[in-house]
Amino acid sequence: MALPHARADSAGTGAEGRGVFDGRMPAAPGDLRIEARGIAPVPKDARYGGPGRLFTVWFAPNLTMTGVFTGTLGAALGLDFATALTAVVLGTLLGAVPTAYLGTWGSRTGAGQLPLAGLAFGRAVAVPGALQWLSSIAWDALIGLFGGDALAQLCGRPFWLGALVMLAAQGALGVLGYEAIHRLQTVMTFALAAAFAALTVRLADGGTASAAAGTAHGADRAGAFVLTCTVALSLALSWAPYASDFSRYLPRDTSRPRMFWCTLLGISVSFVAVQALGLWGASVFTDQTARGVDTLLGGGVLGASGLLVVALAALCSNAMNDYSGSLALQTMGVRVPRPVAAALAAVLGFPLVLWMHAADTTTRFQNVLLLVGYWIPGFVAIVVVDWAARARARRGAPVDLAAERARPVPWWPALTAFLAAFAAAVPFMSTSLYVGPVAEALHGADLAYGVAFLVALAVYTPLRVRRPH
Repeated sequence: MALPHARADSAGTGAEGRGVFDGRMPAAPGDLRIEARGIAPVPKDARYGGPGRLFTVWFAPNLTMTGVFTGTLGAALGLDFATALTAVVLGTLLGAVPTAYLGTWGSRTGAGQLPLAGLAFGRAVAVPGALQWLSSIAWDALIGLFGGDALAQLCGRPFWLGALVMLAAQGALGVLGYEAIHRLQTVMTFALAAAFAALTVRLADGGTASAAAGTAHGADRAGAFVLTCTVALSLALSWAPYASDFSRYLPRDTSRPRMFWCTLLGISVSFVAVQALGLWGASVFTDQTARGVDTLLGGGVLGASGLLVVALAALCSNAMNDYSGSLALQTMGVRVPRPVAAALAAVLGFPLVLWMHAADTTTRFQNVLLLVGYWIPGFVAIVVVDWAARARARRGAPVDLAAERARPVPWWPALTAFLAAFAAAVPFMSTSLYVGPVAEALHGADLAYGVAFLVALAVYTPLRVRRPH
């Protein structure tokens, strides 16, 4: 199957790709018409906006009950509040830095993250493209689980109907595309921040929350710390394959340091805040997180408002999953218009939501959360090394994406490093589905993310630097 970047020097802007990978773009802030443009790079004269939008677009989608529920895992593993919070902060920063860095590529190229990965992977980009597409569907389920539950309780309807309405709404927003998502996240940044602040105050006033005392000791405590850190890292790093998708319309001369810091702060502040809330209120926020919010707020109008906030937060996050999933599907070479591909991701997320809700939500949630991200560290290492090699060859010249695509590298070094990184990580994985021998010896500590990144770096770097353009 030929890939779009192989057909033309600008990912689908050739005659074969026009109309599917190309298409109508938003013209300015507030242009909420359907964005038809797919993986074709955004021309320099069609760019607009400033780096400040990156803070809101990365802040609002993380203020979800998924993050709150993830925060409860530290207490469930037996860590005291201070230790678990330290693990959350460390893991979040480790995952947010690569995402913030990759996001600076959008303004320089006008391209999304998976299309840019084609520079390093060549035709093999279909592999991370497929994983990213499947991951976006999995994230729809992870986040839609709580949004659908909240909507069902708010309206007094069955869970399946609440989840169906939730996924339909997020699919519609994903269809509208880039500008609609940015505008919604700007509004929801203030609304969700205020709502979660009110939830925190209510949690403190109610006296129902208590900091985890900590029951794990010795090696078990160390293992629980590493696993909590890894789970937090997986949340922040999961945005890395999306990073430049939401900066590709920014002008080329946009300040890269400001882009980096706006993204880093948006991801880090939001994730740490909601996970700290979950850790503090672990006794209230069980696997029935939406019901816990309603109970905590005392039901009535206040409880209904809380449930609405949970649903809106899920909508904000999952719209981004469907949008980036649509770009990933096109990167694989599937000739489907971007709006249709976004709707398809939402449709396929529905049965996975029902499966996760059926039984043992905690276990299934943690398994899906970890498993959808094990491929990302190797991916990040490979694209960063390739980008650095190309930057050295340019010797300070601006990025010319068409010229870079005209100087391809072989596909097999990237794929070899990618597969080697994943294979090396397997013994270090720690989930309820599978615990690798090394993770078991380390009392459940999951080091798979770090191992995958280092192995990909070690395998790909010598293969890449020995092959000039």
